Amino acid sequence: MTNAKGSRRALSARGRIIGAMVVLLAAAFSASLMWSAQVLSSKTDALVADRLTHAADSFRAFSVSPSGRYQHTVDELLTRYMQDTATYPMETQFSLLDGAPHRRTQADPPVRLDLDAEFMARLAHHSAPTHGTLQTAAGEAAYAAIPVSVVGDSHSGTLVYVQFRSALSQPLYSSLGIFAVASVLALVGAALAAWFIAGRVLSPVRLVREAAESITETDLRRRIEVVGRDDVAALASTFNRMLDRLETAFTTQQQFVDDAGHELRTPITVVRGQLEMMGDSPEERNETIALVTDELDRMSRIVNDLLLLAKAEQPDFIVREEVEVMDLLVDTLAKARMLGPQHWVLDELAEGPVLADGQRLTQALMQLATNAAAHTPPDGTIGMGSRILADSLVLWVRDTGSGMSEAEQEGIFERFRRGTARRTSPGAGLGLSIVNSIVDAHGGKVRVQSIKGAGSTFEISLPLLRPEGLDESGQP
Repeated sequence: MTNAKGSRRALSARGRIIGAMVVLLAAAFSASLMWSAQVLSSKTDALVADRLTHAADSFRAFSVSPSGRYQHTVDELLTRYMQDTATYPMETQFSLLDGAPHRRTQADPPVRLDLDAEFMARLAHHSAPTHGTLQTAAGEAAYAAIPVSVVGDSHSGTLVYVQFRSALSQPLYSSLGIFAVASVLALVGAALAAWFIAGRVLSPVRLVREAAESITETDLRRRIEVVGRDDVAALASTFNRMLDRLETAFTTQQQFVDDAGHELRTPITVVRGQLEMMGDSPEERNETIALVTDELDRMSRIVNDLLLLAKAEQPDFIVREEVEVMDLLVDTLAKARMLGPQHWVLDELAEGPVLADGQRLTQALMQLATNAAAHTPPDGTIGMGSRILADSLVLWVRDTGSGMSEAEQEGIFERFRRGTARRTSPGAGLGLSIVNSIVDAHGGKVRVQSIKGAGSTFEISLPLLRPEGLDESGQP
């Protein structure tokens, strides 16, 4: 049901785009046709007026030429002129003699207006040149009538020139009709092409919708293939990044729940069992309370460590600020001396400011120092050091404790993973995971070098970031 509704929404968006484009193109084509029709009408009017003027000028020129000068009567003048004049199919010329039809050109006109009694009666009342338009069976026609007289002849005549405007403009408007048909076909073709193109352009949007519908809190792995660099591709990229953040958040949440359930189940069982078996004597109660308190402390430590690991996935886990490397290591070593009676030494001390989260780095070093103190005998040695290289800051904690085999070193930074020698320690196996999260948030790496029975060295390598305005040596 959801897919059907989503399809209707996608088609609706697609249809609105195509509809808007079709309306716009139709308006453009219509405006073009109307403008073309007006231009053709003006051109036709100008052509008709030009031909009427030309016909009048031609008759005047003929009447004063030698050919017309020797015609002594109106009849002879009009007859000779009609014999010497040729017309086009969309025009005609005829003459009247004493108001009656007299002569006409040889070509057959679209309509015989010389046989139209009403038109003849209209012309008979004019004694001066006149022109006008009339409706005929062949459409609109324009005419010009020129009175004709010859000195010494009592007869009167009229020369009539008719231009069938509709017939003259028909080829032009036929071309306009062809253009209109072509416009309609182009509009249909453009709509079909646009429908296909819009479908291609909107396909990432459809994929976003389908991906959103298929996403569940147990499966956030689906991503949209990004093609191109347009706005739709940017939308797909943004959606993929959002899915990355959601997947990280859900994974962190699920891992927290799994880890908490895994680690808290045992102490809760122990606490419940001790409380159920607690006796009435003060000694048994004190013993049970001490054991329960110890388990509750361990549960509190596990929860705090898990919360810290969960927070490590957030962008604000570390806050970079200017940190003096020498002060960082000296202060951490002073705090670490309280962890055990071992011989604490400073192997190497670098100087200079860097950009880092000093509190988180102190936390990581203290965690490594705690591990070292837990697995180094009282007469052993634990050393700390720092070194600034060309592009990195190196911090380390070494000990002369029990060490680890190569098999034990595999996955040592994973959650709840402890070496054989470390299984007896009170921790939950989250300390090194916390160290790894802090180092990873700084963009660095943590590694271990250890020999069974000869101690271990944990080394932190961070990208060297100098405060703004300082060079690589830490000088202004």
